[in-house]
Amino acid sequence: MARLIIMGPPGSGKGTQAEHIARHFGIPAISTGELFRTHVRDKTELGAEASGYMDRGDFVPDHVTTAMLRVRLEEADAAAGFLLDGYPRTVIQIGALDEILADRQQTLEVVLELNASDDELLSRMLRRAQEQGRADDTEPVIQRRLELYRDQTQPVLKAYSNRGILLSVDGTGERQTITKAAIAALEDALAV
Repeated sequence: MARLIIMGPPGSGKGTQAEHIARHFGIPAISTGELFRTHVRDKTELGAEASGYMDRGDFVPDHVTTAMLRVRLEEADAAAGFLLDGYPRTVIQIGALDEILADRQQTLEVVLELNASDDELLSRMLRRAQEQGRADDTEPVIQRRLELYRDQTQPVLKAYSNRGILLSVDGTGERQTITKAAIAALEDALAV
């Protein structure tokens, strides 16, 4: 069993790494973005509620995101573990996740943080913006996203560090090298 979270700033490759790490451990990678899209597509009550916020460009409120996550963690493939990507983003969400896991008589095992310098992240995102034709990903917008990430997630990272379950891995270099380092670090942490 592996109950994990992956965190990292925009451009750190956490979505890509989440797929490879989850496959290695035989658990689902659960992305909040994917949860939102699934609920909206399936026209669920939660999807309808989330859609209004998303259409306005607002953050989906914690109670909606948490309700979606609770439903997703009840699915059979998550019984043996999961890798969360994009949740929790706030200290309030940490408490909500703790409650969900307590209801299931489970605990979170490891929070993996991918680190990279701002210069590296900026370079990656500008390159991705060019490749994908994303005119909205300009340097000032990317800098703002990095600031928001740090402002929102520092308290989350600190909380998990205080619990002794935060693991940081260098997110620079070749994708395969980062994946190998992340998996090795997680296996060591899970073996304790």
